[in-house]
Amino acid sequence: MKRVMALAAIMIMTTSLCMAGEYSGFLSDKKCAKAAAGHASCAQNCVKGGQPVVLVEEGEGGKIYEIVNADKVTDHVGHKVTITGTMDGGKLNVKSVKM
Repeated sequence: MKRVMALAAIMIMTTSLCMAGEYSGFLSDKKCAKAAAGHASCAQNCVKGGQPVVLVEEGEGGKIYEIVNADKVTDHVGHKVTITGTMDGGKLNVKSVKM
């Protein structure tokens, strides 16, 4: 019985880790992620120059999430967005993005 309960607990934890969540903030380049919002053209140029795309949560001390599949969000760099996705090794895997 203990083994069944342990297996059920592991399955529940694994399932909850794979569920999509919503993350809101500004898309930026990794180099300028801590700069204030409103530097859209700079962020777009940096991403075109090879900098990784990140999502910066709003507010003081906002978390910065590197985007795994940046091709889904590059058109929105510099803008405030809400991303639906999953965390994968500390990085955000984007399922959808809306402005």
